Amino acid sequence: MTQYLTKVVTFDEFVAQYPDDSGKLYELHDGVIVEMPPPTGDHEEIIGFLVRKLNVESDRLNLPYLIPKTVFVKPLASESAYSPDILLLNQPNLVNEPLWKKKSTVSQAASIPLVVEVVSTAVASSRETRPTHCLTNWRDDYHKKFADYEEMGIPEYWILDYAALGSREYIGKPKQPTILVCSLEDGEYQINKFRQGDRIQSPTFPDLNLTVEQIFQAGGTISAE
Repeated sequence: MTQYLTKVVTFDEFVAQYPDDSGKLYELHDGVIVEMPPPTGDHEEIIGFLVRKLNVESDRLNLPYLIPKTVFVKPLASESAYSPDILLLNQPNLVNEPLWKKKSTVSQAASIPLVVEVVSTAVASSRETRPTHCLTNWRDDYHKKFADYEEMGIPEYWILDYAALGSREYIGKPKQPTILVCSLEDGEYQINKFRQGDRIQSPTFPDLNLTVEQIFQAGGTISAE
């Protein structure tokens, strides 16, 4: 198997070349440029459904939240930049974000009430023309982003695993489509798992009336029996 040395870049170098002319989406993971896998129809329908529901609930509660199209979340302690599937922003705090106006980037937990990642999978890239890039997979959502979002102090993080790609350590046995709601308590995420007809329990939206089945069926996926 051919192995390549991975070029490490800084956040400033990353945003200076983003976007490129390829039409692809990228993140930065500890200085390594990571290509996001092409979204599937199921993936996009689930995101679209959930964005609509969260916007309606924000409006109902008169909360100053918005869900942007493309924003980077940058952990201050690393050369990383993530582009979450759904990012709920607290608009009044954006004036305190030094990278917001010019680089569409947030780094403060006060700006991010809720972040959502929809789990996808991919293998490492073998393209000889782009050896500095690799592809994301489900471990990034369960491990790296989990740790970084927790360290940043983001109050709430959802992991939507509609294809049951995560290990049994996270979604149990037998593996089945699961939503993990990670809520920050005393600086650490406490994880609650929801499946099938379970209603999501969200600290940010305590009255949200959504089940796992409703969210996943929005993309044509079917929860396990």
